[in-house]
Amino acid sequence: METTSIFDRPEYFENRELSWLKFNARVLNEARDKSIPLLERLKFLSITSSNLDEFFMVRVASLKDMVHAKYKKKDIAGMTAKEQLEAINADTRKLVELQYSTYNRSLIPALRTQGIVILDSCEELTKEQSEYVDQYFMENVYPVLTPMAVDASRPFPLIRNKTLNIAALLSDRKETEGGKIKPEFATVQVPSVLPRFIPIPPGNEQEPKTFLLLEQVIAKNLHHLFLDKDILCAYPYRVMRNADFNIDEDEAEDLLKEIESKLKQRQWGEVIRLEVDEKVEKKLLKILKESFQIAQEDIYKIPGPIDLTFLMKLYGLEGYEHLRNVPYKPQPVPEIPKHSDIFEQIKKGDILLHHPYQTFEPVVDFIRQASVDPDVLAIKQTLYRVSGNSPIIASLAQAAENGKQVTVLVELKARFDEEHNIVWAKKLEKAGCHVIYGLVGLKTHSKIALVVRKEEDGIRRYVHLGTGNYNDSTAKLYTDTGMFTCAESYGEDATAVFNMLSGYSEPKHWNRLVVAPIWLRKKFLYLIKRETEHAKAGKEAHIIAKMNSLCDKEIIEALYEASAAGVRVELIIRGICCLKTGILGVSEHICVHSIVGNFLEHSRIFYFQNDGFEEYYMGSADWMPRNLDRRVEIMFPVEDETLKEKVRHILDVQLADNVKAHILQPDGTYEKIDKRGKILVGSQMQFCEEAKCIVNKKTTAQQERVFIPAEPVQG
Repeated sequence: METTSIFDRPEYFENRELSWLKFNARVLNEARDKSIPLLERLKFLSITSSNLDEFFMVRVASLKDMVHAKYKKKDIAGMTAKEQLEAINADTRKLVELQYSTYNRSLIPALRTQGIVILDSCEELTKEQSEYVDQYFMENVYPVLTPMAVDASRPFPLIRNKTLNIAALLSDRKETEGGKIKPEFATVQVPSVLPRFIPIPPGNEQEPKTFLLLEQVIAKNLHHLFLDKDILCAYPYRVMRNADFNIDEDEAEDLLKEIESKLKQRQWGEVIRLEVDEKVEKKLLKILKESFQIAQEDIYKIPGPIDLTFLMKLYGLEGYEHLRNVPYKPQPVPEIPKHSDIFEQIKKGDILLHHPYQTFEPVVDFIRQASVDPDVLAIKQTLYRVSGNSPIIASLAQAAENGKQVTVLVELKARFDEEHNIVWAKKLEKAGCHVIYGLVGLKTHSKIALVVRKEEDGIRRYVHLGTGNYNDSTAKLYTDTGMFTCAESYGEDATAVFNMLSGYSEPKHWNRLVVAPIWLRKKFLYLIKRETEHAKAGKEAHIIAKMNSLCDKEIIEALYEASAAGVRVELIIRGICCLKTGILGVSEHICVHSIVGNFLEHSRIFYFQNDGFEEYYMGSADWMPRNLDRRVEIMFPVEDETLKEKVRHILDVQLADNVKAHILQPDGTYEKIDKRGKILVGSQMQFCEEAKCIVNKKTTAQQERVFIPAEPVQG
């Protein structure tokens, strides 16, 4: 949207991609924090590697597509796609260098002190260990491998996205003996079906637990794959491909089949990044570079194991509980006792859910009870990402088999979950559910479930609204909020949402819900503008907003205008933030907090002081163009006074966090708060303790709105 705002200046905005890299650097800082248990630090290092992979496959790939298309338009920070790629390359190389410095200089030595050794090479093996590795290779690895030579009759093979491989230069043994070496290229994929790290039996109980990486085992025995050949050199490598794809939904006759065909093309996407061992031979690297047609700036020489995501497996190593955080068990929701009738509990009043501090089980029970309740007539639900063995899917299928009207919107375009969701869509259809795939050109990202029930006093609609996915697995790891209600105004709106998704019915008005892409942007701008007008009139004005990302230009300009008018703006943003703080006359009254902890901050909560008539909202949308303009999102108000107090407490504790919070500085860096002389407030640990206190019926900090002094939250 074009604007003539006085705040429309490129220097007032941070580039989205560079901001994301700063977020991943904050995650990496957790791996470098020596106050965190050792295996937790390994987990964070693994996460940074996984994050970076997806960033390249989607965001970097998209920028490369723009360069290929000669797209010249600049982003909100005034950068062209080419300029962004150059800046990303520079920052990524610094990040990768820090990743491996952390791994090699900090984590590996620390693991050794705890009796866990990851060998650098096979040369460190004893004679007995070497014999064991060779035997392990022949019995477990050799039968799985497929060596691929490249010559006139065998072209360069397809190297699949993100797979680890070993490239080798070979020579005929006779030619080697004759002194006439003509190097031949060959490659072998390191099989992902086998464990990446191989335990090596110790000589005695006092020896440390020792591991060797699978690629090292294969490289040691490569001669078994290429008989009568001399192995001149062999090094691991990995390619990252463009995994983004566009679908012309208007032309697609069958969206499900169209997406299935597109998924296969991901393996053939353009190579956008090549990782190789830093010691790789020049001749071998030249072959890889030419075969993948990749530029020099897209080649990363790695000083350690390629693809550190394997560390997540090491994180689960048995017998080292003292090197991990004590697992947290989500607590029951007091308003919904176990084995109670969930519909009777909701009728007593709106219920707030705060995951993972409180269990996700009531949401699962909501659908489960509805599926077998003879009084339930219909169930309608949106599904974006669900777990591998989803109990919600099973309940929806059972409901249909029990004769209930079941409508499920399965979002097939949820990136990297497309194949997963296709399977669920087919299963639900087979069970008799009415499955829809959303609106053309839009992703349905909203989180809403509606149960229609026939009761003595007539039809009653029960609604669940949330900020996170209906995924019982990630609900133990992501912080999210949700609400149960049976208020008629919410029920009417919920019905309107599903009618809009399944047909052509657009409601004339909404009672409570605010829905993107038509109404949500206008609502946010109105709420921000109202605070601005209050401040100009000398009234109380305060905005608190918690979300994953902020990169919408129009929203940021509205926040700048609010700040300039004197509105206090406090933002809690986990990841991308394109807003800058501390600009004189622009953002002096804006503070940005980023909390990186043991749980992934995922909830979206919004507070507007409104001259004392406070309003609270929760929803599925971040302040990003895609959420506001290209997705079906839902924001809903929290109106019950008790629930308002609970939501405000969540925001207050997060704003007071001085353990895991990073504060955005005027120069664009993020710094942790100086804790010296302060009571430590770790918001995630505090919420864990409060959830336990509520269950134990003790006086809680939530009731008194004070903070529990907390030790630093690990991870």
